[in-house]
Amino acid sequence: MAAIIRTILTVFFVIDCIALSIVVLMQKGKEQGLGAIAGEMTTTTESYWDRNKGRSAEGNLKRATKIMAVLFIVIAVILNMKF
Repeated sequence: MAAIIRTILTVFFVIDCIALSIVVLMQKGKEQGLGAIAGEMTTTTESYWDRNKGRSAEGNLKRATKIMAVLFIVIAVILNMKF
């Protein structure tokens, strides 16, 4: 029974790894880059797009990334348990 559960979790783990990689690669990069570390600040006004970013495709990708990352960690911990 434990071997079947381990196999099923391994399949879900591989699917999650592939999907997480794809979702991360689909996201746009941060525009500030290393300029934010050096203290270079740009002032932007809040626009309609900035306020509704969570409902956009970019917001959905961020949300999916967070969910898949948590799932990745949980399954990895479960797979490393001895049962």
